[in-house]
Amino acid sequence: MKNVLAASLFLLGGCAAASAQNPMTEGQRFLHEMVKNNILRSAEKMPEENYSFRPTPEVRSFGQLLGHIADAQYLFCSAVLGKPNPAPGIEKTKTSKADLIAALKEAFAYCDAAFAEMTDAKLAETVKFFGREQAKGTVLSFNTAHNNEHYGNIVTYLRMKGIVPPSSERR
Repeated sequence: MKNVLAASLFLLGGCAAASAQNPMTEGQRFLHEMVKNNILRSAEKMPEENYSFRPTPEVRSFGQLLGHIADAQYLFCSAVLGKPNPAPGIEKTKTSKADLIAALKEAFAYCDAAFAEMTDAKLAETVKFFGREQAKGTVLSFNTAHNNEHYGNIVTYLRMKGIVPPSSERR
């Protein structure tokens, strides 16, 4: 618990120190890191036998949800990076906890590269995304919103299995 708090304070301190130069970029990066960490910690907390769990037949299993999030990192961040989407198809090909966590880490690292080269000026540059010109900042915001939307699903899956989600843990 203390490590989580220390890491959060470090991240906030780093955000504040760098934000004078690129405040919008640092704000985007902070939100990306926060939800990324919640998703990765959730993936670690869920026991392997529950990766096939789905609350109803109509929704993704826990593992498929993680795979979908991983695939989405490539969709969003390839546009920002100006690269073709590698479209690894993680949701349809990975099922084990170890494989999905590794794929998530790789996918988030792909997006981390987009943030590493970002500045406030670059956030305003436009790229083709979903058939129209979008600011890179909009695409990154959309990715974070998408991740957070699915973290909300993850919270429900964890709670249904009696597991406290990372964002609700005592600090």
